[in-house]
Amino acid sequence: LEGIISLAEVIDPKKLSGNVKFAATVKIIDEETEIERTYQIVGEPEADIEKNKLNIKSPLARALIGKEKGDSIEVKSPGGIKNYEILSIDY
Repeated sequence: LEGIISLAEVIDPKKLSGNVKFAATVKIIDEETEIERTYQIVGEPEADIEKNKLNIKSPLARALIGKEKGDSIEVKSPGGIKNYEILSIDY
């Protein structure tokens, strides 16, 4: 725990904007089913998929990082390849 805390960096999401970064809240739509979902990208200790907090190391979060509103992404999942479009990015 001390090691994690010593490496921690406080990020103020209010100072962020633009493409998807850590702490972003991203609204996406599944291009096949048209189901919309919203996730916040968080660190591993904070991740809780039931609360829509997505681990930054997850395949979906890794695919989202660096992308912009309107971009399409492809994510390999156990059920096959899924395609999503980014509808919005908030901090």
